Amino acid sequence: MRKLKKYTPTKFMAKGSYYDKAAADYAVSFIEQLRHTKGEFYNQPFELIDWQERIIRDIFGTIRADGYRQFNTAYIEISKKSGKSELAAAVALYMLCADGEQRAEVYGCAADRDQASLVFDVSCDMVRLCPALRKRCDIRPSRKTIHFTPTNSTYKALSADVAGKSGVNVSALIFDELWVQKDRKFFDMMTKGTSDARKNPLHFIITTAGNDTHSICYELHQKAMDIISGRKVDPTFYPCIYGAAENEDWTDPKVWKKANPSLGITIGMDKVQAACNSAMQNPGEENAFRQLRLNQWVKQAVRWMPMEKWDKCAFGVNPEELEGRVCYGGLDLSSTTDITAFVLVFPPTDEDDKYYVLPYFWIPEDNTDLRVKRDHVPYDIWERQGFLETTEGNVVHYGYIEKFIERLGERFNIREIAFDRWGAVQMVQNLEGMGFTVVPFGQGFKDMSPPTKELMKLTLEQRIAHGGHPVLRWMMDNIFIRTDPAGNIKADKEKSTEKIDGAIATIMALDRAVRCGNVNTESVYDSRGILFI
Repeated sequence: MRKLKKYTPTKFMAKGSYYDKAAADYAVSFIEQLRHTKGEFYNQPFELIDWQERIIRDIFGTIRADGYRQFNTAYIEISKKSGKSELAAAVALYMLCADGEQRAEVYGCAADRDQASLVFDVSCDMVRLCPALRKRCDIRPSRKTIHFTPTNSTYKALSADVAGKSGVNVSALIFDELWVQKDRKFFDMMTKGTSDARKNPLHFIITTAGNDTHSICYELHQKAMDIISGRKVDPTFYPCIYGAAENEDWTDPKVWKKANPSLGITIGMDKVQAACNSAMQNPGEENAFRQLRLNQWVKQAVRWMPMEKWDKCAFGVNPEELEGRVCYGGLDLSSTTDITAFVLVFPPTDEDDKYYVLPYFWIPEDNTDLRVKRDHVPYDIWERQGFLETTEGNVVHYGYIEKFIERLGERFNIREIAFDRWGAVQMVQNLEGMGFTVVPFGQGFKDMSPPTKELMKLTLEQRIAHGGHPVLRWMMDNIFIRTDPAGNIKADKEKSTEKIDGAIATIMALDRAVRCGNVNTESVYDSRGILFI
């Protein structure tokens, strides 16, 4: 068995506790009998990286005088792509199969079902790749459970968006990406008093830094920092944080290494360098880089579009010159009392051409003056200048907009119209009746992230032309971005307190334009791949 070049017992060892090398060796040996489940390491022995082995030895080798583990809670905070999921899966399997607990109950928890499935799926693959475990374990993917027959123990994946977690008797809790947890209710439900009947429980929390300083994750982060600095003492709590300090240079490769102990092993320096270069060019990406790559706590949302870059794309857009050309629409109805946006995006006809953006906006006529006074936004001026229209009454008249789009269809070759499913059922049916191809467009990270990143790329390259439309400019300046654990992004409608309907419509239309292009042309996503930033 490979050993750390130098291991010294944790400085958080309490008085009366001791380091049991045999117990630590046993845990390390079990994990290193497992196999990696992904990428270039697939089916290779799980040889622990030094930082992983140190954590395992500290947790499983630090023993109280009564023979039980000192640490009941471990809080591990580290940047993305460091091998968190594999380590969490290995710990879950150890607690299920090798800890000696009869009828153990191991729970893999996360904010949603997909996130909870990540570690569970890795655990299942590790079992399948290990003949000894495969003989003794019953995997039931549909129930998200693994049953270990010799001790009648069970590992189950749970999430905050699924009900029915009462009555658990937790021997081990594996909580993945706690920073995504919206409130503390689920965490408290799974941790408060649930392990009182167990002699040797373990709550293993592994996460990247978050962006909400009022969250349960930040509360634990702060406790860990206080223990590390000596301001607090809790012998049952094991703190481990790899991250850059707030005042350190986030562009310095030496700082990257500090926050990424797996750099050069699970993630290449070139990937981090590319992400840093992109963040330096685009201020809207800086917070995501610092949070996900350097494990720094950042603001929950960040204003996204660098407007000086957007303004450089104010190339002329002449509707008459675009007549007859292939284009794609994005429709954001918002609410009947709000702004409705319809945006056409025309894909380039050759390598030297640009993506042309043609936006249209509507608000109810009767409350225009109220909006101007309340929102301090010059809707009245924009109307007089022809940059938005009003529809009769105190709500947006959808019938008028449908007829307007129908007339646009006579001028331009509108191949598809992408729309947000919310509140659009009737208009969609009417547009389809007019002969338009209308496609639903999800508003989650999966659908919104690729075209949102593409919009930024095209803006930075000055390959998009928007004619300096003031309403669209205002909305672009209003966008705040939210990032998920995988680095996907989308406009944050909650944080974007001003209107962003036109920006959303542009992003949806751009997605269809990039994917479909002109007739018989290849999608950029097919030839280049989706942009990962």
